[in-house]
Amino acid sequence: MAQNNPPEHEHHHGLAVETAKPEVVRPPLYQVVLLNDDFTPMDFVVEVLQVFFALNREKATQVMLHVHTRGKGICGVYTRDVAESKVTQVNEFSRMHQHPLLCSMEKA
Repeated sequence: MAQNNPPEHEHHHGLAVETAKPEVVRPPLYQVVLLNDDFTPMDFVVEVLQVFFALNREKATQVMLHVHTRGKGICGVYTRDVAESKVTQVNEFSRMHQHPLLCSMEKA
């Protein structure tokens, strides 16, 4: 009579699988940059910084002076969608008030 026992080297071992936590990657950030021009009044730039970037008057004035003396300045750092929205809002607001003030975005 033949025995149906598997040989000792054919033992079935259970496989333990540990689920890995998904890796969460932070979205890339973008700097919103205000560009200097020789025509937009400084008070208008301060207003833009207060309205669209929630800066207090003192900080907005500092950023405006930085833009005025160095040619450009960072208004804030945001995710891509938020940065694009801020750039569009500022540029449209400037055009609506007949100022050439430009805003752009750069990868942070």
